[in-house]
Amino acid sequence: MSDVKLEDIVSLAKRRGFIFPGSDVYGGLSGTWDYGPLGLSLKKNIMNLWWKMFVDDRDDMLGVDAAILMNQKVWQASGHVDTFTDPLVECSNCHNRFRADKIDTSKCPTCGKENTFGEPRQFNMMFETKVGPTNKLDLKEIIDGIEIKDGKVTLENGEEIPTKQIWERFHVIEQYSKEQEAATSYLRPETAQGIFTNFRNVVDTFYPDVPFGIAQQGKAFRNEISPRDFVFRSREFEQMEIEYFIHEDTWKESFEHWKEQWHKYFEALGLPKESIHELEVPPEDRAHYSMRTVDFEFDYPIGKEELAGLAYRTNFDLKNIERVSGKSMEYRPKDGSAAFVPHVIEPTIGVERAVMAVLTSAYWEDKENDRTVLKLPYDLAPIKIAVCPLAKNNPELVAKARDIYTSLKKELGAVLWIDSGNIGKNYRKMDEIGVPYCVTVDFETLEGDTKDTVTVRNRDTTKQERSKVINLIALLSRA
Repeated sequence: MSDVKLEDIVSLAKRRGFIFPGSDVYGGLSGTWDYGPLGLSLKKNIMNLWWKMFVDDRDDMLGVDAAILMNQKVWQASGHVDTFTDPLVECSNCHNRFRADKIDTSKCPTCGKENTFGEPRQFNMMFETKVGPTNKLDLKEIIDGIEIKDGKVTLENGEEIPTKQIWERFHVIEQYSKEQEAATSYLRPETAQGIFTNFRNVVDTFYPDVPFGIAQQGKAFRNEISPRDFVFRSREFEQMEIEYFIHEDTWKESFEHWKEQWHKYFEALGLPKESIHELEVPPEDRAHYSMRTVDFEFDYPIGKEELAGLAYRTNFDLKNIERVSGKSMEYRPKDGSAAFVPHVIEPTIGVERAVMAVLTSAYWEDKENDRTVLKLPYDLAPIKIAVCPLAKNNPELVAKARDIYTSLKKELGAVLWIDSGNIGKNYRKMDEIGVPYCVTVDFETLEGDTKDTVTVRNRDTTKQERSKVINLIALLSRA
């Protein structure tokens, strides 16, 4: 387990513009988070690295970006309508609700009362919504004044209601119910189904060789019973998923291949090897579609928890699409061999959990130098270089610093201009947001033997060295 405290990560994230509570100005909304300027850049860098390693650098991968709203049949066929549930319990004293598998149900964690929980009930985590305009039905207006006495339907004044009027009133309810059912959709609880529903489209337009993968990054939504632990478990988040389509006979080799790929990605994120653990998920704990699942757990400040997953989904999803849609999901090999419905290996990760793992791994309290540092890998750092003039009230110095800043910004992109506070405070502020290098333009830059040289400070070592301005881009860029 990591020595970093969760409150340290949360404090830094809000104080330095990484992550804010959602709707904070109005009191917030549980399980939602907003990414500030630095957090957005960090998240995008994590996602871009994943896309580069798993899609752009390979010749067997294609990408899609499917709609968040999908036909309700997608979720019926996939089993989510019936099985995407968590066990919910409610305290009879304080009426707070919890996931039964995440608490000690002998005692309420909120009010402290004992034996206040009943039997768990299954709670579906999908957000249901309505697509298109639907009528608002006032049930009170329809049934007001109706009661049943002695087997007859009458009004409160004793007058019996004609059969036709009864039929008309309740026909409205029946029609409303059908209309609501037809308009029902869900905010997708995962991005995988958007890949499966586009399998035929991709095969028909690109005709890739098997094995091949389809990748997607995007929003997913889960109505968590009790979102908690910062961004680790939230109601709105982003996923990065691959469905890798294979012949059934090769699933074991493909599974091992993607295990190796996950570890390479974790290393690129800067996560320590000793903080990554593989958990072979037992059959009773696997998702309904999985024949084998390995969870990759990370030592978070909250304990050892799931970071990413790898599942062998067989051909469960494509077969269900065939069954419900009536359309063939068979793949016909180019060599003329027998057609088959591909099986699937699925690597999946939640972006927010990756962000939290990266922040945890990078967070360092350098007591020797009395500073807090985010030792982010260069490729992930939201700001790669900060440029600051030693004195902001010297026009010549500021002009030179501006020229250097503009040049670096054009070539390297993620460069920050900073001219507030003294140089020591600036360095510590840049350390805390993970800036690998600070370039200081001082009076030696303007004259003498050191003209056109600057001070380059290394975040991790605090060492400073002089460098010629002409060499900065080569020195500071990373291939």
